Amino acid sequence: MADLKNGLTYADAGVDIDAGNEMVNRIKPLVRATRRPGADGEIGGFGGLFDLKAAGFTDPVLVAANDGVGTKLKVAIESGLHDTVGIDLVAMCVNDLVVQGAEPLFFLDYFATGKLDPDQGAAIVGGIAKGCSESGCALIGGETAEMPGMYRDGDYDLAGFAVGAAERGHLLPSGDLAEGDVLLGLASSGVHSNGYSLVRRIVEMSGLGYDAPAPFDVSQSLGEALMTPTRIYVKPILSAIRETGAIKALAHITGGGFPENLPRVLPEGLAADIDLGAMTVPPVFSWLARTGGVEPQEMLRTFNCGVGMVLVTAPDDAELLTRALESAGETVVRLGQLSVRETGKPGVTYRGALAL
Repeated sequence: MADLKNGLTYADAGVDIDAGNEMVNRIKPLVRATRRPGADGEIGGFGGLFDLKAAGFTDPVLVAANDGVGTKLKVAIESGLHDTVGIDLVAMCVNDLVVQGAEPLFFLDYFATGKLDPDQGAAIVGGIAKGCSESGCALIGGETAEMPGMYRDGDYDLAGFAVGAAERGHLLPSGDLAEGDVLLGLASSGVHSNGYSLVRRIVEMSGLGYDAPAPFDVSQSLGEALMTPTRIYVKPILSAIRETGAIKALAHITGGGFPENLPRVLPEGLAADIDLGAMTVPPVFSWLARTGGVEPQEMLRTFNCGVGMVLVTAPDDAELLTRALESAGETVVRLGQLSVRETGKPGVTYRGALAL
């Protein structure tokens, strides 16, 4: 074999194994803080373990969801604010689990970057750990990939995978949704993690930098306001399910807004009749609509417009369910009801006007 005289190393090619090891050591306490019954192992192995029996399930059905954060990552990168985007990542997955009546059990993340910065990586994983703690699931593993040539310096991507469980026979939606059932909305924390390609275009049109005061909230910068993390609804909803048994269906209002997400949980023959005047629209949406000249119908099919989760319940249970959710810290609004869906008509209809 010919002598190799150039002495190249993996680090010379742009991959720093030592930086990866440093990051793993820094995040171990964060990961350890997310332990829960069924998950008590350390990260660093080839796979994460979870014991369903130790978690208290007898005849579980597993429910899985995966998602990313979309181009909200560009706002994080350009504003230098990395400590909450991990919460978004977890929220987008676990909120999709709870709408099916499942309790989130564990989470795994995928973090890819062109050049690993342990400080940046630890901030991101810290957000992931916080999101896991807020939703009661364990962060049992993940992957950090340093990929020079695939991403520009400073750029990164995030994806996540969550698994939950529900006892057999307790999955949602239930089979008894009916005309007249009440729609309750839970307030969002802001834009959450959808529509950011449009958000970034509007910011560009405004001429503002992410370090400028937010026009709709001068107490924080525009970047800080837009990086407000997605609200995690898991614990209040699970508590309400167990306390009242009154939730028939749930819809997580993500990309596609009301017209795309509500029909996903409704049977054929029923539509959601929404009273737009009942909604309290956060100022960020008014600013986006005004600055971008975005029509109300486009706002409703792109953003949550102030309602991040919709619940369906029987009329007689609406007050009981509202009290249970409010006692758990949620802001609840009575949005409307289910009505008969006529052939060829949309799955969501509106009354009143959106207060933009």
